[in-house]
Amino acid sequence: MPDDVSHARGNDLRIPEGAVRIASPEEVAAAFDRLAGAIAARLAGREPVLVAVLEGGRMPAAEISRRLAIPHVNDTLRVGRYRRGAKGGELRWHALPQTPLAGRAVLVVDDILDEGVTLAAVADHCRAAGAQEVLTCVLTVKDLPDRAAPFSPDFCGLLVPDRYIVGCGMDYQGRWRELPGLYALEDPL
Repeated sequence: MPDDVSHARGNDLRIPEGAVRIASPEEVAAAFDRLAGAIAARLAGREPVLVAVLEGGRMPAAEISRRLAIPHVNDTLRVGRYRRGAKGGELRWHALPQTPLAGRAVLVVDDILDEGVTLAAVADHCRAAGAQEVLTCVLTVKDLPDRAAPFSPDFCGLLVPDRYIVGCGMDYQGRWRELPGLYALEDPL
């Protein structure tokens, strides 16, 4: 976590009142650069299917795709647990990738790893669809003190505190996904 964590609103009214900056836009861009470089090295010589987990994974997937120096196909998958709330619930599948995954390398991209339930289910779905290899990538992983999550991503950009985070695809009630930096909200519950 950056040393310059601060209350971040200033003159930018897009930033939520009382939000604390966790990562600047420049730090996030550097994380995307590192992720794309590591992914390209790992998947060199292959043409993976990059699957964005919607909605949160849309922006991280786009940023990684723009930087990825290997041929790849972009697709999406829609699954969710939050339904505009702050607490996770039952997993609901809404749309599956349209690209056939059988025999392909698949890179699943999401915004944040919290409990790991959604990302693990998506990776399992891709394997069941016949993917030759499934790798996972998240922009952020929550630093949970008692992390017992049985799932770890293959690629992670930034470690964030166990707070409600917005920006770079992450939202609260549909707001603040577009912010280029990461911000922790005061308890939205």
